[in-house]
Amino acid sequence: MRRRSVFQLAAIGLALTTILAGCNSSKAADGNDSDIQKVKIAYDQASKPMSWLDEKGNATGYDVEVMKLVDELLPQYEFEYVGTTSDDLLVGVEQGKYQVGVKNAFWTQERTEKFIFPKEFIGLSSAGLVLKKENEHIKSLSDFASAGFSLAPIAANNAQYTVIDEYNKENPGNKVQLKAGDAFTVDVVQWVNEGRVDGGVIIEGPFEKQVTAEDGPYHNLADEVVYNEFAVIKTWPLFNKKEQEFADAYDQAVKQLKEEKKTSELSTSFYGRDLFEVLDAVER
Repeated sequence: MRRRSVFQLAAIGLALTTILAGCNSSKAADGNDSDIQKVKIAYDQASKPMSWLDEKGNATGYDVEVMKLVDELLPQYEFEYVGTTSDDLLVGVEQGKYQVGVKNAFWTQERTEKFIFPKEFIGLSSAGLVLKKENEHIKSLSDFASAGFSLAPIAANNAQYTVIDEYNKENPGNKVQLKAGDAFTVDVVQWVNEGRVDGGVIIEGPFEKQVTAEDGPYHNLADEVVYNEFAVIKTWPLFNKKEQEFADAYDQAVKQLKEEKKTSELSTSFYGRDLFEVLDAVER
């Protein structure tokens, strides 16, 4: 009897081992075990409506919500969102602290030396001029340059500087007065309001947040300054140079999201307009 009990226990143990092995094998096959690659997605936590940390402590914004949809389509990856500053994001992705960063980033040749730009852009951004109400007739960079207006300084490593510099190179006879600033960004709304400059480059989202929104810090200037769009520009996630495989997987996912109009829906939700509708006219 004792020998039979020993054999029975051994048989039960073998059966359990087989079952557990099968479960582990199935889990790995489903991508739920060690096959999953954890990646850190850095985002500018103070760049509403593109990306920010909401009042509940959650990452959100157009760029972040697109990446969340990408995550759903890539079971082989697990995304962790890390809120940070624009400067830390750039340095962190370049050094491999983060695998990818989203910050409403424009393409520049200099950045291609530091980051992988995927084939698929993540979204579109409206870029415009902040002007005093009396100068609202200035509708383009050409108008601005012809008027001889002064522009708020832009840091040379800010992609907005590159946008103006590209215009100047294409229009040598009608250049915008472009000055490199010490800070990555300056408070262009305040500079224009105070008369320190005639205008400044800003993204539509931040202008809406600062001026148009009733709780914006400069809502009292809503009747004093205007935002005139001069371009709609593609924006990109920035991948670490060693993350080509990840970038390729992202490309497949975002292409699907665009085909399903998910990016258009998010653009309307966060920007109040579907910027993808003007994609045919986007030059950059």
